[in-house]
Amino acid sequence: MSIDKDLIYPVFAVVCGLAAAVTDIRSRKIPNSLTGSALIAGLCLHLSLDGWRGLLSSLAAALIAGSIFLFFYVAGGMGAGDVKLIAAASALVGLGNTAPLLIFTTLAGGVMGLVLAAIHGRLLATLRNMLRLAVHHREEGLTPHPELNVSNPATLRLPYGIAIAAGCLLTLYTSTIRGFGL
Repeated sequence: MSIDKDLIYPVFAVVCGLAAAVTDIRSRKIPNSLTGSALIAGLCLHLSLDGWRGLLSSLAAALIAGSIFLFFYVAGGMGAGDVKLIAAASALVGLGNTAPLLIFTTLAGGVMGLVLAAIHGRLLATLRNMLRLAVHHREEGLTPHPELNVSNPATLRLPYGIAIAAGCLLTLYTSTIRGFGL
């Protein structure tokens, strides 16, 4: 029995995502050595299994996902490690799985953020702050809000590596369903 090579990509992304989630929880940082290695592994894996077309797909996935998350970094909403991790995970899953990865990651991050706010008794304040952020960014563009950003030690912090790992797991799950024709 051979394993579908399209399942190999998300499996590698899950391994990367879980390793990043653990380090993000422990140190609140995602090391460049992890994201850089995962990015290179994704590019090489796609090149070796799918040739130049695979390499270009992997590179495009990393650039697209990294560019989308870069907006959140510039706006003060996440750290650079999160941007590099989503780019690396996207390079691993490839262009065909990047949209599901981004959707699942965003949904997981949103749910986790709301749960974290509720646990800390700050759900209503968080919802008000989301409105404040929307107004701020509408008026000021991508400049970070002076109070509501990751640099402010008073803000609730979510190790987003967990959300990215969850996105990788859900992407693997949906790839498995597609791979077995379910």
